Amino acid sequence: MSKLTCIIDDDTIYTKLLIKLLRLKNLCSDILVFKNGKEALEYFENLSLKDRNKNAPELIFLDINMPVMNGWEFLNAFQGIRDDISQQLSLYVVSSSIDPIDYQKAKDIDMVDSYLSKPVSIETFDQIFNQAW
Repeated sequence: MSKLTCIIDDDTIYTKLLIKLLRLKNLCSDILVFKNGKEALEYFENLSLKDRNKNAPELIFLDINMPVMNGWEFLNAFQGIRDDISQQLSLYVVSSSIDPIDYQKAKDIDMVDSYLSKPVSIETFDQIFNQAW
């Protein structure tokens, strides 16, 4: 089983650090990175139905504030695709926003497992990956 993780975030420095952490701690085998929700959505839309389960990530870390298509827009569009993926998929909203409205909005979306505030600790990532695998 491939342990595929997806990062949807426009912050290049954060993304590079997260990739380095995931590889250093050997938390997953493959990583998909998208700079905005539109790129990620196109990836999922272009997967054929038979490949969705094989090429879909088990974990998604989604930023809220991004250009082109933000995290909320991605979540709205992704809901229809999510139903076609039968494998276990955990989705975490990860943002530097500390606005309680953002937290509550994420909490109200069924497919969102949790809202994490940046910077996310190494211990938190360890817990997430231990639960997922």
